[in-house]
Amino acid sequence: MIKRSFITAGLMAAFAMTGTTALAEECAERGALDAMFCDANGDLVADAPTDESMLKDPSTLVFAYTPVEDPAIYEDIWTPFIDHLSEVTGKKVQFFAVQSNSAEVEAMRSGRLHIAGFSTGPTPFAVNLAGVEPFAIMGSEDGQFGYKLQVYTQADSDIKEMADLAGKRVAHTSPTSNSGNQAPRALFPDLGVVPDQDYEVTYSGSHDQSMLGVVAGDYDAAPVASEVVDRMAERGLYDPAEVRIVWESDPFPTTSYGVAHDLTPKLKDKIKEAFFSYDFTGTALGEEFSGVSKFVPITYKDQWAVIRQIQSANGVEYTPQGLAAE
Repeated sequence: MIKRSFITAGLMAAFAMTGTTALAEECAERGALDAMFCDANGDLVADAPTDESMLKDPSTLVFAYTPVEDPAIYEDIWTPFIDHLSEVTGKKVQFFAVQSNSAEVEAMRSGRLHIAGFSTGPTPFAVNLAGVEPFAIMGSEDGQFGYKLQVYTQADSDIKEMADLAGKRVAHTSPTSNSGNQAPRALFPDLGVVPDQDYEVTYSGSHDQSMLGVVAGDYDAAPVASEVVDRMAERGLYDPAEVRIVWESDPFPTTSYGVAHDLTPKLKDKIKEAFFSYDFTGTALGEEFSGVSKFVPITYKDQWAVIRQIQSANGVEYTPQGLAAE
């Protein structure tokens, strides 16, 4: 509890500092956006500053990928893309390994991060608290994208349907995670089981830990993101024969890739050009994220509508306090 309070206090202080040092523009519309931002065009993301002196064109771009179990591995995987991004933009590009969703959002809000991939659930926090403009997602050649919420248990478990989770040890990942917590809380009641009522929720910290905990028998079951456990299986981190899927959802959007709202329009265009011109074929990125071959365009307003619906059903508020709960 002391550690959680310390982290929360630090996060609140960081957000308070960026909120007071940044110059919030006067505007009539901002929706759920923080007071630092405006949304005059109603697309639910922060507008670029109208004062051109506030637009940024840094000599070095900082890129981050959503928190993972082993950031060092992913830095190597992203290196070819970072080289491509540098070539297209004419900028140096630095990979920034983030340790948590909260840290990633705070880094973008404070201006220390310019381009980033945010997990599904934290994306609305990044949009509303940090002014991120999501514009891309990994997809297949025909433009399809998405992942599923899957509930795993041991292969020999007596859990045959969702109602059987009652009284079991079930691991969720973290409070802000879509497939690891928010979607289960919104969807499971209609399937016959209510989290925190029919079973006690234990937060594992990540999809990786939830899955490994199921394999080890530490948890009886866990809701996880299909894309994460698929990659774990491909790397040999668990034996698929040891587990079984109890239930899976329709597809959700995967990690969003976005830019800071206050970069110059020319730089934003170059960054998007780099994403949409990158060919995954024969790269470490293509090998790691099987089933996808390119970045495809998205909008936060359209593709994240179902996520906002799920989070609304859970009473999620896009505030520093809500993010600190992660």
